Amino acid sequence: MSVSRRGSARARGAQEPNDLERTEDLARTAIDLDRVIHERLRLGIVSALASRESLSFNDLKAALKTTDGNLSVHARRLEEAGYIECQKGYVGRVPRTTFRLTPAGRKALERYLAHMEALIQAARGPA
Repeated sequence: MSVSRRGSARARGAQEPNDLERTEDLARTAIDLDRVIHERLRLGIVSALASRESLSFNDLKAALKTTDGNLSVHARRLEEAGYIECQKGYVGRVPRTTFRLTPAGRKALERYLAHMEALIQAARGPA
């Protein structure tokens, strides 16, 4: 595990990190974001599912104003990561696909939001 310049500067007795050190820390923090969730449409999917037990494919597509293909590709990526579950079935003779957020997906979203909040606070700098 590497030590940031900020940590090493403090170890040498410096009071505050300089602007370059703070910029490097911000850049590292931004790079560490969960790339699975960070993509705009995927963030929309997990955010929409976080407030509901489940959503149908068509409801999710309408809420996100996207296409069938785009939603399918991004939902599959979230499913592969274990963040959402997809259930396929029928209502009468009509196929119906529903999605729900998994416990791992909820934790990933909470981590992502906390990470973003920390990044925003760090970017604003000292009060």
